[in-house]
Amino acid sequence: MTTAERAVAPAEARAPAAASSPASFWLFAAHLWTVFGLALSNLLLGLAVLAVPASWIGRRGAARPALARLGGRAPALLGALAIYIVLLAVSVAASLDPGRSARALTELFNLAVLPLALVAVRGERDARRVVDGVILVAALSGLFGLAQFFFGYGDIDQRIRASFSHYMTFSGVLLVADCLLLAQIAAGRASWGRRGAWRWIALAAINLALLGSYTRSAWVGLAVALVLLVLVRSPRWLLALPVAGLLFVLLAPAPVLDRARSIVDLQHHSNVDRLSMARAGVAMIADRPVVGLGPEMVKTLYPRYRVESAVRDEVPHLHDTFLHLAAERGLPSLAAYLALMAVAAAGAWGRFRREGGFAGPRGDLQLGALLALVGFNVAGLFEHNWGDTEVQRLVLFVLALPFVIGGPEAPQAAPPPRPAERSSRR
Repeated sequence: MTTAERAVAPAEARAPAAASSPASFWLFAAHLWTVFGLALSNLLLGLAVLAVPASWIGRRGAARPALARLGGRAPALLGALAIYIVLLAVSVAASLDPGRSARALTELFNLAVLPLALVAVRGERDARRVVDGVILVAALSGLFGLAQFFFGYGDIDQRIRASFSHYMTFSGVLLVADCLLLAQIAAGRASWGRRGAWRWIALAAINLALLGSYTRSAWVGLAVALVLLVLVRSPRWLLALPVAGLLFVLLAPAPVLDRARSIVDLQHHSNVDRLSMARAGVAMIADRPVVGLGPEMVKTLYPRYRVESAVRDEVPHLHDTFLHLAAERGLPSLAAYLALMAVAAAGAWGRFRREGGFAGPRGDLQLGALLALVGFNVAGLFEHNWGDTEVQRLVLFVLALPFVIGGPEAPQAAPPPRPAERSSRR
């Protein structure tokens, strides 16, 4: 055991007794496992928010061990979240319509998922329970979505969505779960025995449903995550990607192929509309680069910024997480969002390498978090997925995942002895 591991181990040993009660963990986990029904998920999240502080009542300093076990990067993650929240409040106050923008403050309830995860999920075993539950729920949702092909769903105008309100929400949940699952399979955790075979079934259900959703942003995010996985696992397998692409062209149904081709067709009406939204978004940012137009104002003011090439007169958002955040809340808010993602991704990759990659005990969880963040943000270039409540909840948990599973931090030099300590040795 390294020096860093020995330093973390005592804090981890104390954390379960002081950090939170079992009830807080199960409530937290259940709210993620029920994102397919947002009302129930909201109820469980609210109860989890109440359960964690209740478990500390009467325990002086109970929060200290919970924070100590998280490692050195966790304060940076919480700091980025705090800045993001402050800038949200600033953008509401400076909005062109503060009354309308104040509705965005409901996001604070969702953002509670991140700090709650840091104290409610108390180590590798808890984290694996949550991750496996998310994958299982995504697989069952995928099977539900596939069943909808027999009930009038399936074409581009009536896409499968399982129990979710929108097909993009459905595909966003599938994408995050798929990345976590792919890392498990690459680490060899999916055997054909009773305990591992379900992951192969889940892989088939999730990916078939993802294809059937016709959601191009999720497809692109998954493709980039797969390339990253191959680079990490075995770079020589990159040579097999053209073969895989050829098999896809030969075997994929015609509607899926047509949808895939449209990704690179700049004359496709959907792509023309997205490029028009991007031009409008840049103009919005140029007008108010620091505080943005105000939350909830992009939809209202889009007709004012709409360019002639736009297909639609009105849009709910700019179909780009980064542009939408900058236009709505300003460039500093975008920077805070990027900092959140960067700190978590760096934490996941750093711990993955220090623990020996896939040979380490938690390599699949660390790389799974990294793949999920990469896939989610690549998809966010073509869809405002951060604004999707159900997907955002899963991503907030993934942001916390590298820190709650334990493992060594980067070795730090010991501080020099204080003058008083030197004199006492003489």
